[in-house]
Amino acid sequence: MRFLLELSYNGTNYQGWQVQPNGTTIQGVLNNAISVIMRQGIETLGCGRTDAGVHARQYFAQFDCDYDLPETFLKSLNGILPYDIAVHSVRLVAPDFNVRFSAISRTYEYCITFEKNPFCQNFATRWYNTLDIAAMDKACELMLGVRDFGCFSKTNSDVQHYMCNLMAARWYYRNDLLIFEVTANRFLRSMVRAMVGTLVQVGEGKIDLEKFAEILESKDRKMAGESVPACGLYLVGIEY
Repeated sequence: MRFLLELSYNGTNYQGWQVQPNGTTIQGVLNNAISVIMRQGIETLGCGRTDAGVHARQYFAQFDCDYDLPETFLKSLNGILPYDIAVHSVRLVAPDFNVRFSAISRTYEYCITFEKNPFCQNFATRWYNTLDIAAMDKACELMLGVRDFGCFSKTNSDVQHYMCNLMAARWYYRNDLLIFEVTANRFLRSMVRAMVGTLVQVGEGKIDLEKFAEILESKDRKMAGESVPACGLYLVGIEY
């Protein structure tokens, strides 16, 4: 039987989602906790990879098991998991469901604060320069649609192509935070962080829209801006 988990996590203390030889990961901790409850080795599959320090408000993972879950599964799982990982629901899905490839779209947010705020430590990136939000929104419009996003992808990524369908991208304020929200069918490694790092150059007046369009067309990571810190990035929604 195949089960689907909905969870959220604070990624500060983890080396990302995916199991690694060295370092604690979300997937590794989750695998161990479920294995203890089910008394058999369990390997979860996630809806995507998040890098070290990246957070998720909504994340989905699946796992297969030889028999049905106990009634207390959800309560027991949350009891075993550390405070920074919470599982909100579990349900039975079709045997051919794939948590990664069945997804239609994914939405990320990146949070920026302009003030020193101890409650934003590890959860938003502090920015010291004034940003032209209107200019950054115009740059967002240039990215929409299906295109090669190689300029925003981490080099040596294990992917067959860099094509993504960017469905929406915008900047807006939520209370005292400046938020970048972006939705696409798929994301490349460190894509959002590189995207933000380039968009803020537009906002600071370091590059104009013509130069931004040139960077997009170049497909060259070296032409785009530096990746912003991971702490401000959140996976916030998956659509199936």
